Amino acid sequence: MNTKDVLFELRTKNGMSQDELAQKVFVTRQAVSRWETGETVPNTETLKLLSKLYNVSINTLLGSPRELVCQCCGMPLDDTIIGKDKDGSLNEDYCQWCYADGTYTYSNMDDLIDVCIPHMAKQGFSEEQARSYMKERLPKLDYWKRYEELSDDGQFDEFKRRLVEEINDLHIEGMPKLDKLSALVGSYVNLPYRLPNGMEVKFLDDRTTYLGNQLQSEFGGERCFGVLANMDFILICTYEADGVNPELVLYKKR
Repeated sequence: MNTKDVLFELRTKNGMSQDELAQKVFVTRQAVSRWETGETVPNTETLKLLSKLYNVSINTLLGSPRELVCQCCGMPLDDTIIGKDKDGSLNEDYCQWCYADGTYTYSNMDDLIDVCIPHMAKQGFSEEQARSYMKERLPKLDYWKRYEELSDDGQFDEFKRRLVEEINDLHIEGMPKLDKLSALVGSYVNLPYRLPNGMEVKFLDDRTTYLGNQLQSEFGGERCFGVLANMDFILICTYEADGVNPELVLYKKR
């Protein structure tokens, strides 16, 4: 699609008149009209405002002229999985798993590869093939080439280490000792818990990236422990395969 068509479709899809959109991005109605007829294109700052307003990438606003790839893990990107800066703006260089709220979630290439291998196995890769591919692919990506410049000197790793200790100190019966936390996007782990009155409730935000892990229960059987946390809370639950029949074990504010 051309930029003019994208802008028209997004405005009408969101139920806004040209006047209403103009007010939200600080331009005139005539400017919006010229975008939608193709006479002009929004400037860089206005594109940023439109991107945040519609929750789509600038690449999408411009008609997707380039293929977006996460510069940390190499995953192809679309608007639903792009990471965000601290101000909520989409960062078109990273996915939600590798970059969340302005924070890079991986500082060790081998840890990232270990996380990616099970997903690649579902696409037909053997573990050896997946590891070999990732070891060749990752060093060519911008994040790893500029790691010394982009890294936070271990601050995020230290936060994860302290969080792991805090979770282990809860001594949840039947849950093995936690050794690491990985980035998990809310929409993939936001399970519905049934209340005594029969209603179901979710505790997470589908659009937020959390830290978590899955652990096999020491009691055996098919149920697993799920651990999720961030700066504000710790959530521990159990569930069967594919998140079926989840039960909340603990929800603790930090």
